[in-house]
Amino acid sequence: MTGMGKKVDRRVLRSKEALKQALLRLMEQKDFDAISITEIVEKANYNRGTFYTHYENKEALLGDIMEDLIQDLMQSFRAPYEHQDIFRIDELTANSVQIFEHIYANAAVYAILLKSKVILSLKERMFQAIKQITMEELVYENTDNNINPELSAVYAIHALLGLIFHWIEGGFKYPPSYMQEQLILMINWRPREARTNHKRK
Repeated sequence: MTGMGKKVDRRVLRSKEALKQALLRLMEQKDFDAISITEIVEKANYNRGTFYTHYENKEALLGDIMEDLIQDLMQSFRAPYEHQDIFRIDELTANSVQIFEHIYANAAVYAILLKSKVILSLKERMFQAIKQITMEELVYENTDNNINPELSAVYAIHALLGLIFHWIEGGFKYPPSYMQEQLILMINWRPREARTNHKRK
């Protein structure tokens, strides 16, 4: 019985993965709204019955693709501190930052979603996921600086995601290792002044 159960599980995983890949290939050619379930199952070499066994509609299939990304994203975000009781940000090393490795490993998927209308939904899901674990898992000591923790988290997350999507939109101009190094430099950079460069009349 156990062996049969494992075989069924593998079969389910295989068919779901085929449907995901089929949808992504179609999204390279046309917008998500223009894709039909018939096109998805034909591309995946399955039938509509198989599709509806796993998903209620194509939105649920897309949601499953995004959820895979989000779960892996969260794991990569946690990587620098998941085995530490005290996370010392000033001792953070570039090698411990894994989020750019995650993005690069899934570069093709992110690039496809970036070109579609669904990118706004993905960005919001990424933001909410990182915000949730930031607020729940990272507790900062009170430094009496009156900074609102939630606003501080929102500021930092938007900066991080802005950097990530600039990298994606630029066609991954730099390797993940370079992006990791730059992020560490930015985190530790504390400029107190800047020379103005405006033209005086």
